[in-house]
This record gives sequence, structure tokens and C-alpha cells, in this order.
Amino acid sequence: ACKRACRNAIEFNSIPSIKDIVPGGYENMKLHVKIGCPDPHTVDVKDLAEVFPYGSPRFEVVEGGLRANSGICIAELGDANDEMFIAVACVTVGY
Repeated sequence: ACKRACRNAIEFNSIPSIKDIVPGGYENMKLHVKIGCPDPHTVDVKDLAEVFPYGSPRFEVVEGGLRANSGICIAELGDANDEMFIAVACVTVGY
């Protein structure tokens, strides 16, 4: 859920002038990624870093998001129960 939240946070955003705004362009861009999710201690931020093609992401993972019941449990897909997890990500750009 956290990886999808990160992808969704940047998916339809573009900052073509970043090379004019940030000294050193995309490679020197600093990203602050704040994620709210159930069980934040279980999040592997190294896995999330691969979502970001540019810049240096710094992660802050906090308790948040949502845990709810979907009403569906599909054992063939590896479901152990009908719980679903929703994560929220906010990405800010700086240098």
C-alpha cells in the first residue's frame, strides 16, 4: 500500500523547470516523503526508494492511513483475512 501511495503521489506530476530551480538539477533534488499507514514500523523504506527515479528521498513514516475490512478474502491470492490497508503519501521537493 505504501509503495502504491508513493507512485500515486508523483505519477501525474512534472516539474520540467527543476534544472533551473535546483542547483545541479534532478540529481541534487531532495525529496521529503511522509507516509501515513497502519503499522508504520513494518515499512521497508529501502523498497520505497526505488519508486523515485530522481533525487534523494528521505522518508518519514507515521501512524495513519486506514485499516478496514473489505469483506473479501481470496486464499488463492494469499489473503489470510479480509483486512485491507490504505496508505497516504505526501512528497515535497527541495534542495
